[in-house]
Amino acid sequence: MIRSNALLATAALALCTSFNAWAADPLPVETHKVLTAALAVEAAQAAIAACKAQGYNVSVTVADRLGAAKVVIVRDGPPGVGPEVNRRKAYTAAVQRQATSEYTKRVSNPGAFNPGQFDSQLSTGAGAVPIKVGEDTIGAISAAGAPGGDKDEACAQAGVDKIKDRLN
Repeated sequence: MIRSNALLATAALALCTSFNAWAADPLPVETHKVLTAALAVEAAQAAIAACKAQGYNVSVTVADRLGAAKVVIVRDGPPGVGPEVNRRKAYTAAVQRQATSEYTKRVSNPGAFNPGQFDSQLSTGAGAVPIKVGEDTIGAISAAGAPGGDKDEACAQAGVDKIKDRLN
C-alpha cells in the first residue's frame, strides 16, 4: 500500500510539473548572415586600392554587424586620422545601418533625435558605409585619410562594391 501510494504521488508530481513545459512557447530563434574575415580583408584592401588610385593614403576599418572591429589596416606614413576615429565611424555605420554621411545629416536637423547622446561611440562625419545583404546589415567599412569625408566614403563604397556579388 505504501509503495502504491508513493508511486501514485510520484506520478501526480510528474504530471503537475510537466504542465508548464506543455504550455510554454518554444524559445525564439534568431538567424543572420555573417561577414567572413576573408571578405572583410578583401573589402578593406579594395577600399585602400581605390583611394590609392586617386592619390590618397587611407586607413580602413571593417566592423561586424554589432560594430566590433573585424579588420583594421592603418595607413603607412604619417598617422593622420587616428584608428579610433575610423573604428567609431565603422561602428556608427554598422549599428545605425546607414552611411555616416546620412547619419550626420539626420542628427544635424534642429530638434532631431540624436542617439549619440546615449552612445558615446557614435561618430558624425562622412566616411563609412554599411555592408548589407538585402536589408540586413552584416557589417560596415570606413576609410579615413582622404581630403574629405565624401572621398573617404567613396573609397569605403568601393570596398563594398568589390565583395557585393558574394554577399548572399
